[in-house]
Amino acid sequence: MYRIVRRRELNPSMIQLEVEAPLVARKAKPGQFIILRVDEEGERIPLTIAGTKPEEGTVKIIFQVVGATTEQLKFKMEGDFLQDFAGPLGRPTELEGKKNVCIIGGGAGCAIAMPVAEAFHARGAKVTSIIGFRNKDLLILEDEFRACSDRLIVMTDDGSYGRHGNVTIPLKEMLEAGDNFDLVVAIGPLIMMKFVTLAAKPFGVPVTVSMNPIMIDGTGMCGGCRITLVEDGKRVTRFACVDGPDFDGYQVDFDEAMSRGRMYADFEHHAYEQACNLFEKEGK
Repeated sequence: MYRIVRRRELNPSMIQLEVEAPLVARKAKPGQFIILRVDEEGERIPLTIAGTKPEEGTVKIIFQVVGATTEQLKFKMEGDFLQDFAGPLGRPTELEGKKNVCIIGGGAGCAIAMPVAEAFHARGAKVTSIIGFRNKDLLILEDEFRACSDRLIVMTDDGSYGRHGNVTIPLKEMLEAGDNFDLVVAIGPLIMMKFVTLAAKPFGVPVTVSMNPIMIDGTGMCGGCRITLVEDGKRVTRFACVDGPDFDGYQVDFDEAMSRGRMYADFEHHAYEQACNLFEKEGK
């Protein structure tokens, strides 16, 4: 059992938990994730590690309430316990040799992008961060990004905060102005990562994206997290849980990944409604 030591609501739909998991905290690196279960009958869900405090033995996770398990998880308070908290899983983000990087986070993806920005900053790299949200009410982690960024740009789709528009706008402006990034890291919705990759391609800047498809076991055996890459002109299958979650954005078949993701939408919505009805009956 894993105790929740801190809980913080970041916006109406996103919650941050710090969980007591000393072994995970000791070994985790930016870009890796854990798989948790809320209780003995719960499903396994992957969540990216949003930070660690090895001296306290705690791991930070941030989740958006979008499905049955996250609906259940939002009612967990400080002092409550989680059944399972397995990790760290996946390959950490490659940090070596990068002196000038652009970190782009979209919505909930900012929770994954933030520790990556912190890691590059800690290694002395120049960090430009672009974070985007639908509106001001959904903004998260602005202070944390500002603390680890040499330059921070906040975008909102409706213009209610920061600049009006999507994250590709300032990226294109900077590339056209001659910013020589060693790497662009894009983390967020698939459609956002696709268009960040397309925006960077004419300039030949390497792009890393973080893929977060459906996962079950986290070992590559179930095949649920498979994605298609194009390597040397050949289509190959890779598994996000063991080969990723970071991949070369130019190789990812985003259209196929988006199509696969939509396959489970109706099921997830039905499960979410069942969970909401259950908690309403319990008076939560």
